[in-house]
Amino acid sequence: MEIAGQHGLRTIAFPSISTGIYGYPIELAAPIAVATVRSALAESASVQEATFCCFSDADLAVYEAALAAAGPA
Repeated sequence: MEIAGQHGLRTIAFPSISTGIYGYPIELAAPIAVATVRSALAESASVQEATFCCFSDADLAVYEAALAAAGPA
């Protein structure tokens, strides 16, 4: 996020890092990713939108639940 801001980017996309072959549980990763990205967006002057890239419908469901649990942005 910091580098994106330094380059004046308005949007950024994030994959679900380490939840595939490396086996980090997506149920733990998604809430961390959502909280971290929301915090960074609140501090960024340029980045206005972040997209979470999901590998599967199951991953999407986990991210949707994490976003819903986090409440409105």
